[in-house]
Amino acid sequence: MNLPNKLTVFRMLLVPVIIILCIFPVGGSWTIWGQILPINQFIVVMLFIVASLTDFLDGQIARKQNIITTFGKFMDPIADKLLVNSLIIILACTSKIHMIVPLIMISRDLVVDAIRLLASQNNVVLAASQLGKAKTFTQMLGIIFILLNNIPFCFVGIRIDLITMAAATLISLISGIDYFMKNRQFILESM
Repeated sequence: MNLPNKLTVFRMLLVPVIIILCIFPVGGSWTIWGQILPINQFIVVMLFIVASLTDFLDGQIARKQNIITTFGKFMDPIADKLLVNSLIIILACTSKIHMIVPLIMISRDLVVDAIRLLASQNNVVLAASQLGKAKTFTQMLGIIFILLNNIPFCFVGIRIDLITMAAATLISLISGIDYFMKNRQFILESM
């Protein structure tokens, strides 16, 4: 297994650790710039940042060393969805984001995955689109700001956490429609 694929697997392995930390919080909290941040939330942010960086690195390394594999094309988006969707569900359940956010994002992912499955039956592997990558980036950024309680933007009264998550939701919707329109032949062939 090459390094990019190892990074993808590592990202997937971080997901249950992050979920466990969210469900079974460690006691205590820290005060960062006057804002109270629970210790487990800080640990989750750090692990999430590490996992998000592996998403960036695995793609960069794969392209630079020309070691793009079918496994990577298939598993990288799944690892991203596991990471992001787990956290947006947790954030919605804890009322940090509106429930419509995971509903739109996960619905989009189901449609895209269904199209990928139909394409794979025709021996076609569909890589992530640029809009899909933008969606993932804005999702990850929004999650980080929400987990950090909007630090440092809370001091100037700008809700960059919610703005970024709203942008991610909009990009998610647009990218899902775009993905469907560009690959609808796989759905139409199956009718």
